[in-house]
Amino acid sequence: MNPEKDFAPLTPNIVRALNDKLYEKRKVAALEIEKLVREFVAQNNTVQIKHVIQTLSQEFALSQHPHSRKGGLIGLAACSIALGKDSGLYLKELIEPVLTCFNDADSRLRYYACEALYNIVKVARGAVLPHFNVLFDGLSKLAADPDPNVKSGSELLDRLLKDIVTESNKFDLVGFIPLLRERIYSNNQYARQFIISWILVLESVPDINLLDYLPEILDGLFQILGDNGKEIRKMCEVVLGEFLKEIKKNPSSVKFAEMANILVIHCQTTDDLIQLTAMCWMREFIQLAGRVMLPYSSGILTAVLPCLAYDDRKKNIKEAANVCNQSLMKLVTPEDDEPDEPKPVVQRQADPNPDDSVAKQEGTGSGGPDGSCDSSFSSGLSSVSTERAPVALHLDGIVQVLNCHLSDMAIGMMTRIAVLKWLYHLYIKTPRKMFRHTDSLFPILLQTLSDESDEVILKDLEVLAEIASSPAGQTEDPGPLDGPDLRVSHSELQVPAPGRAGLLTAPSTKGLECSPSTPTMNSYFYKFMINLLKRFSSERKLLEVRGAFIIRQLCLLLNAENIFHSMADILLREEDLKFASTMVHTLNTILLTSTELFQLRNQLKDLKTLESQNLFCCLYRSWCHNPVTTVSLCFLTQNYRHAYDLIQKLYPSLSQCSGSAPAAAGCEEQPVPDQGPLRPAHAPAPEQRLPAALPPAPVRAQPRAAADRRQREGSPQVAGSGLPQHRLCRAAAAL
Repeated sequence: MNPEKDFAPLTPNIVRALNDKLYEKRKVAALEIEKLVREFVAQNNTVQIKHVIQTLSQEFALSQHPHSRKGGLIGLAACSIALGKDSGLYLKELIEPVLTCFNDADSRLRYYACEALYNIVKVARGAVLPHFNVLFDGLSKLAADPDPNVKSGSELLDRLLKDIVTESNKFDLVGFIPLLRERIYSNNQYARQFIISWILVLESVPDINLLDYLPEILDGLFQILGDNGKEIRKMCEVVLGEFLKEIKKNPSSVKFAEMANILVIHCQTTDDLIQLTAMCWMREFIQLAGRVMLPYSSGILTAVLPCLAYDDRKKNIKEAANVCNQSLMKLVTPEDDEPDEPKPVVQRQADPNPDDSVAKQEGTGSGGPDGSCDSSFSSGLSSVSTERAPVALHLDGIVQVLNCHLSDMAIGMMTRIAVLKWLYHLYIKTPRKMFRHTDSLFPILLQTLSDESDEVILKDLEVLAEIASSPAGQTEDPGPLDGPDLRVSHSELQVPAPGRAGLLTAPSTKGLECSPSTPTMNSYFYKFMINLLKRFSSERKLLEVRGAFIIRQLCLLLNAENIFHSMADILLREEDLKFASTMVHTLNTILLTSTELFQLRNQLKDLKTLESQNLFCCLYRSWCHNPVTTVSLCFLTQNYRHAYDLIQKLYPSLSQCSGSAPAAAGCEEQPVPDQGPLRPAHAPAPEQRLPAALPPAPVRAQPRAAADRRQREGSPQVAGSGLPQHRLCRAAAAL
């Protein structure tokens, strides 16, 4: 420093002491400066006051010499003390050089800067609030200072500034938020702790509504929640917990839509605490905001569905995800199936594009503020607004997500079940829109029939049954489905109304609320049957292990007569005769033994109606693929004479053992309907496949007593025939 330079009104003694390396001498100089400035204040000499501050700033605080900088800092603090309440008029000139020293390489000088600023702020109090951003910026840097003395000094200054903000009602929150949004992404743990502490303070001030600006800092808070330090994570949990409490108290002022994508991102993290917190927030958002969250359904499902397959190690996350899933599903109503037209309704809350994520970075995970989740539903699903918000259900995105998850064979069973429940729900609530996606969903739904879980297959069959029976799937001209000769005569499909089997019901009479208890067949039904048989043909293990299970469940979900009628019609054209024989055997076993087919068996026992005769003829043609099933069908329908004739052709020697023909036993049998030649389309004619019939040997009817004795001895007879059942079984087995 030039000793000959004029520093007036500072005396040479003051200048010399300010440049001294000893703190005590610099302190003496500061007292002299304080005395000098008080005199200028008394004289109201603002020119000299500004001159003193400028000299201390330019010539000392910003000097190249370290001792001069230290003297300048203590001198500026002395000026502030002397100015008292008038220091607010000179705060910019007092603060800026001190903040510059915050970046000094000398840790002792950074400490003196903290000390000087503390004295300046302590005197000015609320007058420093217009300069809060620069003070906060400087303090955020010192919070991460490696020197413990500097950190200690900055903490004292920080507490003082928090007291001032808390007691003031003039805090500029709007101007502060951009700085907070920037600083919240710091990776330094001390800086993060500093940020969290300030958010807690601002949140506690009644006159400061930080909830309005939560969308701008929420992502950063979730980032901090993943900090390695337990103390910081705990502080962040507390902050998020306070925000969530306020959201529940004032849902009408919450910008749910602006935070939806942030939660979606953090619900997919690998950090358990972040994921649990985000999932709990998502649960509350869906329940509080209601349909406002619908446009974000695809993202929510992407985050929620995988969590449903978690084990007990992540039980809390799984429970929260399940509530989210159920709550979101309830938001979909039949109104969403209406054409997308604008509705003149009031919308209180902005609904931005759900694809525009406001999150700055990809986050991770969730966790509840208390480390656990309450899975109970809130009392009201939509307390945001009493009017229905004009939000749209983006079905394309939802179906894409569901299709993706169902196609992933590595995904958990519970997730696959949830996906199928969603598909079923959407077909019930929005059938017209869903049938636009059926062609893309159909292959994966068929593939899912090979799933290892019975429960998954059951849900899959429910979806397929709904597709096959929904009126929305009916087209005027379904056209060729898998070839010009694979059409079905829909007039032959019997659709009984509830409780009145055998009566025809028009497809248009089925309402959505009836599905699938009163199913009707649409254009997809026959396509479903064709593809199901194709799958059985290409995957024989599926037929062996699950074939009967699948068909029996379909008979419960749809109409058994239609299923058997259509499958018989399709098998009639099957070129793989070995598969046709196996399939017919499977269908016949189900027909004869399963409880689900009780009504159909009774219908076939009485061939007095045209419908039952048509069904018998249809089954008979395909059942000819397997001789034993053909005979058993004749026994079921009480066509005993025809069964006898078939057995003679199949096994001529059997007639020599039987002892009598059905007619000789005096049995009344059902007349075989005259429906033309009863043989499969691709099979040889009966005269080519079956051996020539031998003339029946004359037998006489057994006396009643002999029949009774035979029954007591364990050889029951076929009704109306002299042939014991156990002998017929051996004969049939020989075929």
